[in-house]
Amino acid sequence: MTTTTTRPARSSPRRRDDTRLALLFILPALIGFLVFMVWPTLRGIYLSFTRFNLLTPPEFNGLDNYVRMVQDPVFWNSMRVTVYYVIVNIALQTAVALVIAVMMQRLTRRTWLRGIVLTPYLVSNVVAAMVFLWILDYQLGIGNTLIAAIGLDRVPFLSSEAWVIPTIAVINVWRHVGYTALLIFAGLQTIPETMYEAGRMDGAGEVRMFRSITVPLLRPVLALVLIITVVGSFQVFDTVAITTRGGPVDSSRVLQYYIYDVAFGRFQFGYASAMSVALLLVLVIITFIQYRVTRADTSDLS
Repeated sequence: MTTTTTRPARSSPRRRDDTRLALLFILPALIGFLVFMVWPTLRGIYLSFTRFNLLTPPEFNGLDNYVRMVQDPVFWNSMRVTVYYVIVNIALQTAVALVIAVMMQRLTRRTWLRGIVLTPYLVSNVVAAMVFLWILDYQLGIGNTLIAAIGLDRVPFLSSEAWVIPTIAVINVWRHVGYTALLIFAGLQTIPETMYEAGRMDGAGEVRMFRSITVPLLRPVLALVLIITVVGSFQVFDTVAITTRGGPVDSSRVLQYYIYDVAFGRFQFGYASAMSVALLLVLVIITFIQYRVTRADTSDLS
């Protein structure tokens, strides 16, 4: 007679709860977000309802700053100049970045080429603005020297009301287009190669496949890029502060530079905060409309 012994069933180990560890890793970023983003935003909203000049405590004045803003022609001119810059910058940057990304996708995928494309983005806005300020100087700039050498008239890139905003847009496009192109290039990696193979079998050329395959399937990425670039374009400041300081005749006085001038040039922090809150609301509304219109949360890939 044999007896069999049964081993007790081994209890499965309890799954470790990593919530506390995750919160520990998130905590430094959360503290930075609260201190440098949330608190200044709330403080700015509060100051927008006060009269404050750093020398005396904030004095509540209700909606006076907002009434002044609505009646301020310089504010509306700054908003108009900013919108003009955003349109020019977005049109140039998106078009050039899309072409660069598609060329990197269809022609070559070498890593060193992506590094070259991204190199201008590593240059600070201030340095890029100073370099172009020298290149485009009317009298001594190498750009105008070359233009004069081929028999053409010198161009007042940064001293003409007609040229100043397109010139500032080109400077910022040069610096940011590489980053934007890499975002679009990353989106192109999600498009299956079988789509293009099917297009070739149907006799479609590169242009037709770009219109019928690449652009529709790239829509969510393009929507994200558009939102990022629009928000960034509305906050242009460094290039204007270095190259033109709002001139000539307020033709490049964008809203961010006007806010800076009112706050740190005239010490009217209450009014500057009111304009900052208005800019925040404009960006929230524009971002919401872009998100809904472009259907950024959906993809045509099935």
